[in-house]
Formats: sequence, structure tokens, C-alpha cells
Amino acid sequence: MTDLFDGPGSITGIEWADLNGRLLLITPHEVIASFKTQVSDGPTVRADVVVLDGPDAPFEYKDTLIFPKLLQGQVRSNAGTGRMNLGRLGQGEKKPGQSAPWMLAEPTEADKAVARRHLASSAQPPF
Repeated sequence: MTDLFDGPGSITGIEWADLNGRLLLITPHEVIASFKTQVSDGPTVRADVVVLDGPDAPFEYKDTLIFPKLLQGQVRSNAGTGRMNLGRLGQGEKKPGQSAPWMLAEPTEADKAVARRHLASSAQPPF
């Protein structure tokens, strides 16, 4: 018999630098207009993020928060729709006095094929 129970979850955040160049499938659930952290108070997007390539792929960050502003802007419109965003994580042009923004690059047909295989293999059968 399969054990259906997990232990208590832990709070995990995404270290975007560790995922640079990796193929991500993001399912945005909700836009949170104001989220207070130790550093700032601003908007964020709550989402599931699946890393589709690399040594430990697929790996999923369930119900995580996306703080990088440009990345938020790329996925925000799909929040709550059930639609997903796919792309390779990279960085845009750095502006003076700021860090280079994290963003998704347009996926290739090969990237889309990887995502389709992942979705087909992880599909839950109906009741």
C-alpha cells in the first residue's frame, strides 16, 4: 500500500541564480497586491514552478512566491486562469544601480516538447 502522507512542509524560496538557464513551467495562481517581507512591501505572484531540465528535474516548487518584478509581469496575466507560462530563465539588461532582472525567454519547439511530455507523464487519472 502506498503511504499517502507527507511530513510537515517547510518554507522554501527559489534561488533564481541556481535556476539560470533552466526550463521553467510556471502555473500562476494569484496576484498578491501587497506582501510584506523583511526587505520591502510590494506585489508578488503565488505560483507553482516546475524545473523541467537539469540534474534533479523535474523538480517542483509548490505554492511559492515570485518576487522578481519583470518575471511577475510575464506571468501575472495567467494568475487564476489555469494557463501556464513556459520559458528559460535568464536575466535582462542591468540598469544603473539595479540588479539585472530575472525573466523568461521565449520557449523553443524543443522546450515545448519537454513540457508536453512532463504534463502527459504527470497527468492525474480521473476518479
